Amino acid sequence: MTIHDFLDLLVRWVHLIAGIMWVGNSMLFNWLDRNLEKSPERAGEVGYEGKLWMVHSGGFYEVEKRQLAPGQMPARLHWFKWQNFTTWASGIGLLVVVYYMNGGAYLIDPSVQALGYGQALAFSVGSVVLTWATYDVLWRTLGKSQPKLAGLLSIAALLVVAWALTQTFAGRAAYLHVGVVLGTVMTGNVWFVIVPSQHKLVAATVSGQEQDYALNQKAKQRSIHNNYMTFPLLFIMLSNHFPGTYTHPLNWLILFVLMFGGAGVRHFMNIRFGFKTTLPWLGPLVAIAVTTVVAVFVLSARPSAASVVTTEKKPKVTFAQAQAIIQMRCHTCHSANPTEPMFPVAPVGVMFDTPAQVQTLAPRIKDRAVTNRTMPFINKTGMEDAERELLGRWVDEGAHLD
Repeated sequence: MTIHDFLDLLVRWVHLIAGIMWVGNSMLFNWLDRNLEKSPERAGEVGYEGKLWMVHSGGFYEVEKRQLAPGQMPARLHWFKWQNFTTWASGIGLLVVVYYMNGGAYLIDPSVQALGYGQALAFSVGSVVLTWATYDVLWRTLGKSQPKLAGLLSIAALLVVAWALTQTFAGRAAYLHVGVVLGTVMTGNVWFVIVPSQHKLVAATVSGQEQDYALNQKAKQRSIHNNYMTFPLLFIMLSNHFPGTYTHPLNWLILFVLMFGGAGVRHFMNIRFGFKTTLPWLGPLVAIAVTTVVAVFVLSARPSAASVVTTEKKPKVTFAQAQAIIQMRCHTCHSANPTEPMFPVAPVGVMFDTPAQVQTLAPRIKDRAVTNRTMPFINKTGMEDAERELLGRWVDEGAHLD
């Protein structure tokens, strides 16, 4: 294992664990807020917002939410902030390890945009910083008086960001950058709005002053934003496993539809306990969900080079023809002794050294090189469409070795 591989493994593991803790905390507190019950006999009690009972791990929990009176500060107060910071910091670490190291090989795709390494880094960092700054200014100004308009502008801006990034970076890197943008906005909300508001509330309580209710509302607003960004971000974290999305010519639209669908699912989970009042909205929600799913499948269904129907009678593809293409276009990385400097070992252990290995991996060859066209990596070895078509035909004819 190289140092780069070790760093990738270590940072990714930390990111996964911290992310689970952060998302778990976020979902739990949002669930608590929506399920608090107010006792009629305590309805007039100052600061009382409700409580609930839960059963878990062999015991019962009583949870109560309230605003504290001046000077009424408990001896020990638990904060929830470091899970977020660790998730974001490790995510930035992954961005550096996977996309900035190795000369930006995973970041730059010449077929999308012929960027220099410095240009790519500048656009990467700049897009993240500029998006957060724009979002924060929008919600500190227009968001105060017209939150619905600010919300629509935020959604439109996210669509523009998704489009711009897919026109600049390799598809996989573009998706990841949208995730970094969302994660940075969420982290900015925590450290520049939510936590400072909480510090001011604690300071006011300790000093015997009344709490500023506007601080509560401001922090809650950003917390709800984070709540709706959670599911879109989770998809992006897994998106590299679905090349049919980020390699599609309309990859930006597919990403936006999936993010919108994820936020819609989160909204459904948020309102499901109030179905008595929101039942009329179920029809439109179902319609939107079905439309979204259909749109994704239609957009994702594209004919591969080997699946185009033709009346021309073509000769059977021999294994020698297929092997020659694989040796020329794939073997530099996928062998026991790769010659590509970026991959000192065969990626994910895939090797094409023997005919048996090639035949066994034939379905994967068609999926990656023909259907989704994600291999060769950023087409570094220059595989041509005719070669992809020939490989696809060889697999469809049974991947024979004669």
